[in-house]
Amino acid sequence: MKNLTASECAAWLKARDGYIILSHIRPDGDTIGSGAALCSALRRAGKTAYCYDNKGIKRMFAPFAAPYLAGEGFCADTVISVDVASERLFPEDFDGKVELAIDHHPTNTLFAENVCIAAEKAACGELVLEIIRELCGDVTAQEAELLYVAVSTDTGCFQYSNTNAPALRAAAELIELGADNSALNIRLFRSISRERMALEGRIMAGMRYFHGGKVSAALVTRALLAECGATEDDCEDLAGLVGKVEGCSVSLLIRELGENDCKISARSKPGVDVSRVCAVYGGGGHAMASGCTLNCPPEEALGLMLKAIDEKCPQL
Repeated sequence: MKNLTASECAAWLKARDGYIILSHIRPDGDTIGSGAALCSALRRAGKTAYCYDNKGIKRMFAPFAAPYLAGEGFCADTVISVDVASERLFPEDFDGKVELAIDHHPTNTLFAENVCIAAEKAACGELVLEIIRELCGDVTAQEAELLYVAVSTDTGCFQYSNTNAPALRAAAELIELGADNSALNIRLFRSISRERMALEGRIMAGMRYFHGGKVSAALVTRALLAECGATEDDCEDLAGLVGKVEGCSVSLLIRELGENDCKISARSKPGVDVSRVCAVYGGGGHAMASGCTLNCPPEEALGLMLKAIDEKCPQL
């Protein structure tokens, strides 16, 4: 299997039509922004293109996706995915075959017939920016806005350790192309609900520490969400809170999604590869931002993750 360059990917896209663009389960700003921007560019290139109507889209990202969502009954000729690293991350109601995967995760399982993977990118939006340039020759202001959503959210508003010079250059280019970074930053990073505020307080008050404070962990149960009046819309990037404590090298956020169903979000500082930790349980991602799913209660999930950290991170 050949890993297509951005130019080769654009040529592949030009040769086909009837697109549906797949985002991953519990979609974030990168998969939504990148997919919507690519959908816009494909339409400008004369193609029929829609984004998959992912039922997990949160309130924050819904307006960005809305103009591009497929209506009921649309039958795609070509299915492509954006920012999806594994079949396990397909939306729960999706049942199909992906012909092209556009991604930046080094742990991509190569599930698609064709791939365009740039593991050096901080966000998939950077790769999609290059593909759109090759596909259309230019980038519209609306596409720049969508790609700024992608790049800024996957770098934590350029605070995460994956932020590098190319990511900052991409952001600067997107601003020059028309992205209103001030308005978007306020909307994405400086506005939260009262329920989210209450949830953050409870999470920080209930933090747990291991390995002399080098490992921090927080459990977010369904009961806790109910007590705070919070919903899924209030849970964007909760994982970023847990690793802020001084002296922490690895952080774990354990979300209870259902009975015996937990989503694990692991984050780390440079020098600790949490993708190896999550891979113990079939997960993956990036060296300093990874995840997995465990079919057990939250307390048991915490014990399993600590066991994997002991095994894969002896330096702690």
